[in-house]
Amino acid sequence: MSKKVSHIIGVRACIEAINSGKEFDKILIKNSLKGDLFQKLFKMLKQRSIPFQYVPVEKLNRINSGNHQGIIGFISPIVYQNIEAIIPMLFEQGKSPFILILDRITDVRNFGAIARTAECAKVNALVIPGKGSAQIGNDAIKTSAGALNYIPVCRVKNINEAVIFLKNSGLRIISANEKASRSYASVNYEGPMAIIMGSEENGVSKDLLSKSDEIVKIPVLGNIGSLNVSVASGIILYEALKKRTEKL
Repeated sequence: MSKKVSHIIGVRACIEAINSGKEFDKILIKNSLKGDLFQKLFKMLKQRSIPFQYVPVEKLNRINSGNHQGIIGFISPIVYQNIEAIIPMLFEQGKSPFILILDRITDVRNFGAIARTAECAKVNALVIPGKGSAQIGNDAIKTSAGALNYIPVCRVKNINEAVIFLKNSGLRIISANEKASRSYASVNYEGPMAIIMGSEENGVSKDLLSKSDEIVKIPVLGNIGSLNVSVASGIILYEALKKRTEKL
């Protein structure tokens, strides 16, 4: 279920919101902010893996010109799920997990479009890193056509550790990389699996590529060197769906 998108200003207000169980998409912190109360908040952010970013005070003023005390927290419009709970649940239900990992997808429109395609292709969950991922706000929800209200999103502290967990759970890991030698269409997508799509600029990280069971590419025959990541995701997801269902 989705929640109304909003932001909370002030150090104490953010502490109280965290203690009440609210989930944050991101917290913006004024550069060089100090104080005992802030240190208490900062400790909570680290302990609960809540994404945060240091920014100039001018940016905070543009968002809220009032007394923000150097802190603005954005409440997440979705409830994040736990991948370590989802995988066992899928196996218990007799399902073969089909997971999509987004490695540092920062463009909100790309993120929303990928989530929409993933939901249509019956992907069981999205896995994203706590830092370096697009903010899930109104724009992402709108671009996803509401798909982010339905598909579980798992925000993890360490995406490499999440991939290791998936491998240890019996999932095959397939990464997309434009320099791969094998075509995406030649891979077996049956059984428990996770597909990794990389960032718009750098693709899938070397650490994740080294943990992959298969690395595949989508052939590009024109003058442009690569596809948009949301388009590439759609091509690979529906190839996987075709192979997994044999109904398309």
